[in-house]
Amino acid sequence: MATTKQTLILNHEEIERKITRMAFQIYESNVNESEIIIAGIAKNGYILAEKLANKLNEISDLNLSLCEVKMDKKNPLKGVSTSLTIEDYQNKSLILVDDVLNSGSTLIYGVKHFLEVPLKKFQTAVLVDRSHKKFPVKADVKGLSLSTSLNETIKVSFGKTNKAVLVE
Repeated sequence: MATTKQTLILNHEEIERKITRMAFQIYESNVNESEIIIAGIAKNGYILAEKLANKLNEISDLNLSLCEVKMDKKNPLKGVSTSLTIEDYQNKSLILVDDVLNSGSTLIYGVKHFLEVPLKKFQTAVLVDRSHKKFPVKADVKGLSLSTSLNETIKVSFGKTNKAVLVE
């Protein structure tokens, strides 16, 4: 039975600092916006979006709306659905959030969905950006850039008291 070796990349406190720094970056680049939509890709991307929105509410007076973006990450061509209607985010500033930018396929299909609607401004944000993109997508705001081998996996855990980023 093979055991998987895990390496801790970011601990709870380091993740909190990254989220705070990311929130300040988002605020600085959107200080003149009247409303921002924080759209998190379901599961960890949405959890990160909630954390960013909470921090933004602490440090700014921006008018924020959260949006959950759902897609089949194994087969993103099946389509994307959102918890907000098109009218809710049309002609507004939107930030698409995910936990890890791996190959770029999840983020690019999320971007494609929102590009079918006129937006005032569009940015992407990830906690961890890897260097193995298969698609031409980048993170405008990132917590950490990390070079890993192709056979390594990044795991992000958002527990209440034990947040962690691990490499397996």
